[in-house]
Amino acid sequence: MKPSLILNGRSEILLATVIFSLLTACVSTENLQRKMASGPPEYPKESLIPRSEIKPDAPPYRAPSEGPLRLSIRDAILSAFENNQALVLEKFNPSIQQTVEDQELAVFDPVLEASVSAGRAKERRLTTSGTQTGDSTTDTFDGAISLSRFFPTGTTVDLEGTTSTTDSSLSPDPFSQSRLGLTVTQALLQGYGTEFNLASLRRAEIDTEISLYELRGFSETLLSEVETAYWDYALAQRQIEIVEESLKVVRQQLAETEEMIAVGTMAESELAAVQAEVAAQEQALIDARSAAETARLRLLRLINPPGTPLYEREVELLYDPTIPELKLDDVKDHVALSLRMLPLVNQTKLGIQQNDLDIVRTRNGLLPRLDLFISLGKSGYADSFSGSVSDITNENSYDVLAGVNLRYPIFNRDAEAQHRRSILLREQAEEALKNVVQLVELDVRSAYIEVRRSKEQIAASAATRRFEEEKLRTETEKFKVGRSTSILVAQAQRDVLAARISEVEAIVNYLRALISFYRVEGTLLARRGIAAPGNEPVTLYNKSVY
Repeated sequence: MKPSLILNGRSEILLATVIFSLLTACVSTENLQRKMASGPPEYPKESLIPRSEIKPDAPPYRAPSEGPLRLSIRDAILSAFENNQALVLEKFNPSIQQTVEDQELAVFDPVLEASVSAGRAKERRLTTSGTQTGDSTTDTFDGAISLSRFFPTGTTVDLEGTTSTTDSSLSPDPFSQSRLGLTVTQALLQGYGTEFNLASLRRAEIDTEISLYELRGFSETLLSEVETAYWDYALAQRQIEIVEESLKVVRQQLAETEEMIAVGTMAESELAAVQAEVAAQEQALIDARSAAETARLRLLRLINPPGTPLYEREVELLYDPTIPELKLDDVKDHVALSLRMLPLVNQTKLGIQQNDLDIVRTRNGLLPRLDLFISLGKSGYADSFSGSVSDITNENSYDVLAGVNLRYPIFNRDAEAQHRRSILLREQAEEALKNVVQLVELDVRSAYIEVRRSKEQIAASAATRRFEEEKLRTETEKFKVGRSTSILVAQAQRDVLAARISEVEAIVNYLRALISFYRVEGTLLARRGIAAPGNEPVTLYNKSVY
């Protein structure tokens, strides 16, 4: 039960003092958000799309609506970031997540309520003499309007105005009563302070930040897939050219062998080996063409150019055959860079920040619920609604009520379990970050080794190809003078074909290794000049929240 407290003095001054105190004590939600030290970077609320916008540092690639596509590696990247369907879907996530922030802010929105009612009651009552009964008719009109708002400080303010008018046939004049009241409730323990009341909003903001880092990670993966698909298609086309050249040579050798058998300078038994080699080369050509077609389809799916049916477009690649020269820094520097830039690391750090907020929230739940309230009111009485409102300024009619409410579960096991769980989840998140750091360092070091290995393989495979070509030339000359067999020549031709393909694969493998290295380092987008959200590293503050 709320005990009443009667105060003497001018109630208008008291009411004005309370309102002024509320206005100075209750900071707006927006100002509190800006003052949060661990808050995320500010983004304009009027536009959600720029938060998930990805901007290459070049004009968008405008593919022709029909006919073959002539693509450089840059064109393929620009087309993918402009048209890739999976990326279009992914861009919605930050904007969708941001709506949760608005939901959390709605807790602090003012709430307006109003009600109006009217009624009539007809009944028999005793007359004033008390000896007879008579009919009476009573008309009533009631109205109420209130404005309430919850502030991040844990303060609830309710401003209410009510009026009631009664017109009875037993009374010569109607009676009207109006009241203007202000009620302030302040949480003193559980529910007190901005740190607790803004925790859910801050958590929603972190979820939005996580979605931005997820978008960045997806974009880097897409970029690596586009570049890899581009070079895979280039490799497949080059393999077709190599096999066709080799097939042309073995067919010529077959014709020469048949001619030599016809003139009797070579045994017919030599023909089978050459025919087998021709068949093997034709089989390799079928496989190469099939691989190229598959690579073309995959590239088209990634870049998704507009126009005629997607998978029917022919693609012509335009690329510089020069191998990029790259001097790697010390592997420790690349590891340090990846731990700052990699989206996965930053997402994990943001998860730890969310765990910190959960600890703050559940720690507050351990406290008892103790609320201080004060209610001030002024009433007016008259025979009309307007008169009762005017009479509110009469200093002789006011009401004041103050008190406290206390609520505390005896064992409070629910709150204790939630707090203990939040601490354990925080510790688990810290261990998860350590695990991610180890995995990232492993990936970077492995990719670093692969870049160096694949680069060295380029020179080694070129040397192998030269030696195999010389061996083929020697075997061919020996075959012409009868000192070798068609089987040895066919084997040498097969070795040359494999060496030439291996040389091209070594170059493409080096390009793949660079792409993979930049991706695991978290710098692929930046190195390609593409601006995307989530490029700022997340900092963890080493402070105890337990």
